[in-house]
Amino acid sequence: MDEEIITVEALRRTYGRTRSAPGFDAVRGVSLHVGRGELYALLGTNGAGKTSLLEMIEGIAPATAGRARVLGRDPHRERAAVRPHTGIMLQEAGFPPQLKVAELARVWSRTLSRPRDVGEVLGEVGLSHRAGVAVKSLSGGERRRLDLALAILGSPTVLFLDEPTTGLDPESRRASWDLIRSMVDDGVTVVLTTHYLEEAEELADRIGIMHEGRLVREGTAAQIVADEPARISFVLPESAPALPALYGRHRVRTGRTVRHTVSTHRLQTDLRLLLNWAAQAGVELAELNARAASLEQAFLAIAGREGPERDASTAGREQGGSGPGGSGTNQEVGA
Repeated sequence: MDEEIITVEALRRTYGRTRSAPGFDAVRGVSLHVGRGELYALLGTNGAGKTSLLEMIEGIAPATAGRARVLGRDPHRERAAVRPHTGIMLQEAGFPPQLKVAELARVWSRTLSRPRDVGEVLGEVGLSHRAGVAVKSLSGGERRRLDLALAILGSPTVLFLDEPTTGLDPESRRASWDLIRSMVDDGVTVVLTTHYLEEAEELADRIGIMHEGRLVREGTAAQIVADEPARISFVLPESAPALPALYGRHRVRTGRTVRHTVSTHRLQTDLRLLLNWAAQAGVELAELNARAASLEQAFLAIAGREGPERDASTAGREQGGSGPGGSGTNQEVGA
């Protein structure tokens, strides 16, 4: 980062604290830094503290403790100085329902220091054809696009987007991504929260994952998934010969078929061992699927949830080690 635009140090937000009650810590000592022209995606489960953190950085709410700076200023105490340079898209915005889209945008533009052309911005978010329609007649996705239009109408240096593509169809979501990318390319600093992991992977320079009020992992998508294993899965007949020793953790689930799953940090090596073994043994690795670790996998691990391939009813029945790095074969016997 050549220039820090957002600086957050040990930020805390506590709700309901009184002399007799400690209150609830929604944000628990978060520190992060975002540079000029960087897109930072903030992920987390519901209740992780993303919106509370964002509100403090935006200056909407005061911090209970810690320090936040946007463009070198306190965003809450110096809000009048910071606000003209920021665009904010909230999860929900209350629009006067009787106003037409273009009327609302023009009214909003009069509150801005550096307003852009209303027609141009409505065109960028795909609402030109709805300019004369009352806000109350817009669909949920169209209202989200109107939220985005108002957030970028003031030529912001820093843009905050809270769940920006919720409710959008795939085509509109892609168009919004393209617009956000173009703003980042122009040097705008963007912080967004999202529940769409694909959105974070597609857009973000760096990702932060919050859990129970803390920032528990941060980095590029590749850095975040680096500690997670890749997966290889396939189906073999019961009569197949024993598999070769593998580096990864090997599990077997029996049922109508015998499904094998290998969790490995040496994907290429273990896949090559399996393919060579299959060729020499003359067997087919049916339904073969090999994939690298994903952001979803890392997210679920942080959230403390079981992965999609793990059967909770049999999770306690694993035995042994794995391949060259272990002492045997792990097996799960399922129904």
